Amino acid sequence: MTKLNNINNWPELARQANWSVGKMAKLCGVSVRVLERHFHQTQAKSPKAWLTEQRQKQALELLDGRIPVKEAAARLGYQHAHHFSREFKAYWGYCPAEHAGISR
Repeated sequence: MTKLNNINNWPELARQANWSVGKMAKLCGVSVRVLERHFHQTQAKSPKAWLTEQRQKQALELLDGRIPVKEAAARLGYQHAHHFSREFKAYWGYCPAEHAGISR
């Protein structure tokens, strides 16, 4: 676990791993299970839950910066904007287009 305690760029690793737990574990040089244990101990949540939270927070930042929904989806690694919209709505309770209207 010491290796993981020395990492201080988790958000950047999340982006490099394209929001994938398996890819993030590989970038860290540990197994998925070791990464899961580390996150449960340090964040009190699974790495998947943490990744989702980070991705959705970044989505808000992009939309607040007036980035169009399709472009925000692409920047966040979604292959299709409707997948982004579905996950955004599941997380926040409203669709990204509504947020764009709310934040302006």
